[in-house]
Amino acid sequence: MTAAQLNALRDGAKPRLEVREGTANAVRIVVGLATCGIAAGARPVMAALQKALENLDRKDVVLEQTGCIGMCQFEPLVEVYAPGKEKVTYVRMTPEKAARVVWEHIGGGNVVGEYTIGAAAGQGAETPLRNTAFYRKQQRIALRNCGVIDPVSIDEYLAVDGYQALAKALTELQPQDVIQILKDSGLRGRGGAGFSTGMKWSFTAANQADQKYVVCNADEGDPGAFMDRSVLEGDPHAVVEAMALCGYATGASEGYVYVRAEYPIAVKHLEIAIEAAKEKGFLGKNIFGSGFDFDLHIRLGAGAFVCGEETALMTSIEGKRGEPRPRPPYPAVKGLFGKPTTENNVETFANVPQIILHGADSFNRVGTERSKGTKVFALGGKIQNTGLVEIPMGTTLREIIEEIGGGIPGGKKFKAAQTGGPSGGCIPEALIDTPIDYDNLTAIGSMMGSGGLIVMDEDNCMVDIARFFLDFTVDESCGKCSPCRIGTKRMMELLDKITEGKAAMEDLDKLEELAYHIKENSLCGLGQTAPNPVLATMKHFRDEYEAHVKEKRCPAGVCKALLCYVILAEKCKGCTACKRVCPTGAISGETRKPHVIDQSKCIKCGACQATCKFGAIVKQ
Repeated sequence: MTAAQLNALRDGAKPRLEVREGTANAVRIVVGLATCGIAAGARPVMAALQKALENLDRKDVVLEQTGCIGMCQFEPLVEVYAPGKEKVTYVRMTPEKAARVVWEHIGGGNVVGEYTIGAAAGQGAETPLRNTAFYRKQQRIALRNCGVIDPVSIDEYLAVDGYQALAKALTELQPQDVIQILKDSGLRGRGGAGFSTGMKWSFTAANQADQKYVVCNADEGDPGAFMDRSVLEGDPHAVVEAMALCGYATGASEGYVYVRAEYPIAVKHLEIAIEAAKEKGFLGKNIFGSGFDFDLHIRLGAGAFVCGEETALMTSIEGKRGEPRPRPPYPAVKGLFGKPTTENNVETFANVPQIILHGADSFNRVGTERSKGTKVFALGGKIQNTGLVEIPMGTTLREIIEEIGGGIPGGKKFKAAQTGGPSGGCIPEALIDTPIDYDNLTAIGSMMGSGGLIVMDEDNCMVDIARFFLDFTVDESCGKCSPCRIGTKRMMELLDKITEGKAAMEDLDKLEELAYHIKENSLCGLGQTAPNPVLATMKHFRDEYEAHVKEKRCPAGVCKALLCYVILAEKCKGCTACKRVCPTGAISGETRKPHVIDQSKCIKCGACQATCKFGAIVKQ
């Protein structure tokens, strides 16, 4: 396909999407059918919309699926684009609500205000989505098409300038020009370490070989992370186009997307995208008549966290046990199948087409001096607004928590935020005004990671949090090197002693010494960063560790071995509700008289405290 043919095809498809700009005559209804939407019941909502539209018999209405819209706490989501009007976002939809929206909004022209995002956010039924707190400080580049286009329609991707960057590169730019644009943009790898993407591509391009490869790391394994999944589900063609661009720039003719087998919708949409790209001539032989050949394959992940490390990932693609390799040689010299290879993650690739199409300045004017552009986060934990957010680098943690996230539920106090998953660290309340970028996070003992951001409140025990992440790492260690295989296990044993009230102060020193030894001597990034949650919590919450050791007390009341439930006699009404729900018969007392808990029988399940309506049962 020639560049002229691409333009003609794009222009032919475009009116269907321009509904959101009020330039077409159709009404467009989209339903979020990413994993989060489907889990919340979006498929029955889609079916109800289809049935109601058939009964309405309107020929000027288009019903489509889309990817993750971002506001996971409001799923299922339905959005209506009508000519000349603001987009209307309906939240927490059901089949019954969907039918009413069709009859009243589509059929009668009246927005069903009580179902809209404005009503849900307490901002008024007519509040547009872009004016809600959740979106006001976001800026979408990597997620620009997620929740907007139908991810299985290549025509809709073309309608939003899809494959124009590839056409520009192959018809107007030399490979070194593409690399220079990326260098000038300041794009750093979004997989964790933040290495310059343009520099990485240049290393592979500089090595001569009969075969080179491009690899996309979609093996997203951090607990609470779902950024890569959402991009592949909502905008798979962006990754396909970016990998082809990388192949052209580095001299590679073949690419592999290594994606988690636990992401069936992402895999399906990626398969559809690759086949459609081949049919249109965007993959295969002699693309755009340029003489450039590029093909793309999918490999399902082995289900191991360590396979997210680039050398272990390539070993897994080769059909071997996923274990990291010593570096050097680096993948740019000897990577997949022993050939020069460029590896980036999904979010990194998702930024590339926009940078090539619109130029380096369009990207590097966003962000901070050393961290350009935006960053996608999976926002979760103790936060009002959970979901997928994309913010300019330099946005403070306070802005994310209080404005985008809507604050902490139940009037609780913010305590810390964990970034970078099991490889990251925590940011305490005292550092809530820290601007989020690569260097600032590293300076305070945390890291960007792939983009998980888990919020914790006053009810979280930071020792228990460190133990949770280390427990994950112990399970996921490949066992190849002793510092990681044995060292993390010894750290876990020390944390168990601390949370059980059996540790001494010298155990804290031993824990810290062991953590630094593992960081300095492990073979790969998994082992080198495994101690980070422990070191970060010990740095910022040393008092909690000491309370567990010296006082045999968990300040947050989380560690079961260190707490007990007590009934306050002055508050107990003797209603017997707690006595009736206790599974071990540990509570005794007469009706209308204070009850007591037999600590020898109590299993600390908390059922009694949850049942008491008078606040008479407390943790001690």
